[in-house]
Amino acid sequence: MFYFYVLRSLKDKDLYFGYTDDLLRRFKEHNAGNVASTRDRRPLEVIYYEAYKSEKDARERERQIKRRAKAFISLKRRFKNSLLE
Repeated sequence: MFYFYVLRSLKDKDLYFGYTDDLLRRFKEHNAGNVASTRDRRPLEVIYYEAYKSEKDARERERQIKRRAKAFISLKRRFKNSLLE
């Protein structure tokens, strides 16, 4: 399985999007400071993920969210209550 995921920084409340074939391992890498783009934003929490059989589908979903404002707005509606916590 491949995963598209959304992390939220508990430090600045910003969101990070990514994809991986091992969600738990990748989450641990982010919180350990092994990922440059999130190192200064730790600690992080997983607030949303989608599972795909195809790596291409997960990668495309990440690209879609990062490049299309409407897709991002639609996604945020899915986890709006998680952003309030």
